[in-house]
Amino acid sequence: MSAGLIPFAVLATSLIPAVVIFLLPDDATRWRTTLNLGGAAAKVALVAALIPAAVDGERFEWRSEFVPGVDLVLRVEPFALYFLALSSVLWLVTTIYAVGYFRDTPGRSRFFGFFSLCVVATTGIALAGNPVTFVIFYELLTLVTYPLVVHERSAAAIAGARTYLIHTLIGGVPLLIGVVWLTERVGSIDFADRGSDAMTEFAAREPVAATAIFALIVAGLAVKAALIPVHGWLPRAMVAPAPVSALLHAVAVVKAGVFGIVLLVDYTYGVEVAERLGVLTPLAVLASATIVYGSVMALRQDGIKARLAYSTVSQVAYVTLGVAIVSATATTGGIAHIVNQGLMKITMFFCAGLFAVVLGITRISELDGVGRRMPVTSAAFTVAAVGMIGIPPMAGFLSKWYLAVGSVEAGQPWVLGVLVTSSLLNAAYFFPIVYRLWWKTGEHERVTGIEAPPTLLVPAAVTAVATVVVGLVAGWIYSPLNLARIITEGIYGL
Repeated sequence: MSAGLIPFAVLATSLIPAVVIFLLPDDATRWRTTLNLGGAAAKVALVAALIPAAVDGERFEWRSEFVPGVDLVLRVEPFALYFLALSSVLWLVTTIYAVGYFRDTPGRSRFFGFFSLCVVATTGIALAGNPVTFVIFYELLTLVTYPLVVHERSAAAIAGARTYLIHTLIGGVPLLIGVVWLTERVGSIDFADRGSDAMTEFAAREPVAATAIFALIVAGLAVKAALIPVHGWLPRAMVAPAPVSALLHAVAVVKAGVFGIVLLVDYTYGVEVAERLGVLTPLAVLASATIVYGSVMALRQDGIKARLAYSTVSQVAYVTLGVAIVSATATTGGIAHIVNQGLMKITMFFCAGLFAVVLGITRISELDGVGRRMPVTSAAFTVAAVGMIGIPPMAGFLSKWYLAVGSVEAGQPWVLGVLVTSSLLNAAYFFPIVYRLWWKTGEHERVTGIEAPPTLLVPAAVTAVATVVVGLVAGWIYSPLNLARIITEGIYGL
């Protein structure tokens, strides 16, 4: 296969299943499941095969003129594969979970068709080689996730999906304006340049315009990244089914937002230019405020998914904080948190779905004694909660440690206060859930029967184990932390 076709092969692993699944009737369960799992497994295998070559410096690229002077670019490189590895692995486990979750429900072919298109859009975002290509797939993601949020078609689902669509479409306006303005002033930009000479000259010549463009693009990306004050869609979208919530929080939408912020700071402007313009400190302050605000709001929620939603608002902002601190160590921690948060949060949403499906529980106050009725599910939730708090050896500890060390290296010790406050608040809103699961007594512990179907239980157990393993194998050459370090070394030219 030629190098230019490889990006299309990665896209095809989810695009082909999507097209075929839309044509299947709802009762074609075997065909639909085979296409879903086959495409997901093929994507995982292809991405895994590409990682060693990318680490060794090999790149695979397709390029074609879009408009005069601007190309569409798809490129396989380390940061793209990092995001793709997360999305492909979690797509596979979420597919298994969704097959069990939607068993014998109407609209399955429609759901799984859009589910696969969501992965196509996420893959395109990861492979985008310049801002124009990124914007196309970024807006496609908005359109194909809307049917997933509204899938159940209840009044609450329609209202939540409408809020999501309004927020994300409005957010696309400043993003598009910023990208068009930047392209008009600087010319075609390539992420591979990590801040071109033309960008450096533009920022020096027109600092006000460069700063305004940066602010516009951040404003557009902040919606999907759930930064305050444009985070409101995320808690409201929790009316969606558990597999969709998992997709929004761990795999696709919020990750697309913070992925875009990393591309803006480190690959479009470049760290030195962004620091010289003075835009990174305000970005770090915004991320820090989001971290604390999300945690405080999570404390006030009794709904399981509502608490997890505000936890996502807080936790995803760690990525933005990491890239806004001018330190290779902090950036490594921020990029590592893309994977670490994804594993922990998808585990929690899988468990929330299990509590709802098996016992009809949707509120934290109803979880008393559930640990004895659903021990595997409760253990998986506990592992993810401990990781979110930042207790070693879980994956979440690594992110916070690197952010803390990086903030000291960068001469910004105030970030330590944010991290400590966040961890204490994390403990305050997660430990009460763990206490209710294991140490309180309730009516559910007396109910007998199987814990849950394997298609629902195994994905939660697998991602919980991965949360521990990622922390334990941090020194392995292909661990998420080490890959984040390699990406950061490229960004900083180390």
